[in-house]
Amino acid sequence: MSPSRIALAVAAISGLVMLAFLPFFVNAYYLSLAMSLLQFTVLATAWGMFSGPTRYVSLATAAFFGVGAYTVAVLGEVLAWPLVLGIAAAIGGLMAAVVGLSTLRLSGVHFVIFTFGLAELVRQLVVWYEVNKTRVLGRYVFVDITQNDIYWQLLVLAIAVFAIGWIIARSRLGFALRIIGEDETVAQHCGINVTIAKVALFTISATVMTLVGAIMSPRWTYIEPSIAFNATISFQVVIMALLGGAHRLWGPILGAVPLTLLFEFLSARFPSTSTLVMGVVFLLIVYALPSGVAGLWDRVAARPLWRLTKKAEA
Repeated sequence: MSPSRIALAVAAISGLVMLAFLPFFVNAYYLSLAMSLLQFTVLATAWGMFSGPTRYVSLATAAFFGVGAYTVAVLGEVLAWPLVLGIAAAIGGLMAAVVGLSTLRLSGVHFVIFTFGLAELVRQLVVWYEVNKTRVLGRYVFVDITQNDIYWQLLVLAIAVFAIGWIIARSRLGFALRIIGEDETVAQHCGINVTIAKVALFTISATVMTLVGAIMSPRWTYIEPSIAFNATISFQVVIMALLGGAHRLWGPILGAVPLTLLFEFLSARFPSTSTLVMGVVFLLIVYALPSGVAGLWDRVAARPLWRLTKKAEA
């Protein structure tokens, strides 16, 4: 192993140790901010795992996030916490597999519209069930989970999603998805089962999003459909991933961190204009950084090599 890789590994381990002990050294506000940073880092990275290589823009994040949150609200007082998380992951994965098999034959704007409608459909179904069956719209979440526990679970999930993404990127599935992202017709002629590959990665991504919703549910104490299935979450995750660069595993974190801080500031100081600013940020990203910060870094890093090549040819 090269010295640079050893130094990078040491820095990464040191950073993780510091993050693990963070709850012991910060107050409640900064711990809440750290949870938000981890939440959107995991969501944006999970979104990029699927949408990065396939180039499918999904707005279904709020649907899976809400399913995880409501699973905890329903089963949190009945079952042990690890079992509740397992059931939430299973429900999210099953829903993603069914949705994927039904819709991943679509592409472009049709897929975007369907995934956005999925979140609204699930929200309306939950509202109908709560109003007509339980006669109460909203649920209290009483589980023996502290804020520190939520932070540590999100940190473990963040490590896990990066590890999963790293493994997938170096697997046959990752190679197949990159070909699909370039041209699905070519991928089919190469013998790749396009549908299975897309559904598999969509299911993995959605399961992670469901777990985030489940872990974050105790933070609110009380949830209702408008909170759990908030469409703003879907748009925020897309903007963060696009800003950082969804084509790279580490790209979304470059967008999740600054935009989480920005949205936190705006929601506290200018709550009525935060949505407007979000739209402006999205337009700036699309026009100024179509490949995100990671794409800009790749171009800057490749430029000196390009110049040296030109000089050698001359």
